[in-house]
Amino acid sequence: MVAEVDAMYAQTRRETGLPRMSEPVRNALSRVQRHRLVPESQAGLAYRNHPLPIGGGQTISQPYIVALSTDLLRLKGGETVLDVGTGSGYQAAVLAEIASKVFSIEILPALAEAARKRLEELGYRNIEVKVGDGYQGWAERAPFDGIVVAAAAPEVPRALIEQLKPGGRLVIPVETAPGVQSLNVYTRRADGGYDEARVLPVRFVPLVPGR
Repeated sequence: MVAEVDAMYAQTRRETGLPRMSEPVRNALSRVQRHRLVPESQAGLAYRNHPLPIGGGQTISQPYIVALSTDLLRLKGGETVLDVGTGSGYQAAVLAEIASKVFSIEILPALAEAARKRLEELGYRNIEVKVGDGYQGWAERAPFDGIVVAAAAPEVPRALIEQLKPGGRLVIPVETAPGVQSLNVYTRRADGGYDEARVLPVRFVPLVPGR
């Protein structure tokens, strides 16, 4: 698995020009058993650096995108984070290796239940999964130190910004033009506004408001 992680980081640096990612993120990816968080039919492909189908017309992101999204949150340990778009549970598991508590929300009940079961079997006790509209976040569990979204929004969801602590970071793919997406970071300011930073072009399934 170490070789796969090294390859992920090498590809990330080539494609983004970003410096080497933090040691906590590197360690988290090394510990998470990705092959147990994908359908059995895909287990042999789990550590290849490309998306995989997980059912319901959805995919699990390639490992380097999960690593990059996690790294952009700048977690130190002990944080409370929100994972929007549970999918297979892989992103939640990576976050849970660093953060103190992870709340994960999934619109598709079958995916949410399958992910909850896998995460419990792997021994994660600091992850809570629920079925719901990720565009609205999880107000009852807010505020969050960080939020990561695994689907592209047509615009920055205001609810997610409002659920961040001051200084908290939202990592989310956003449509910048028809058919064009950018992975962006939004950092909440003390005045309630936010600063935006674009990271790299991406391609995600859509995050549809009101679903």
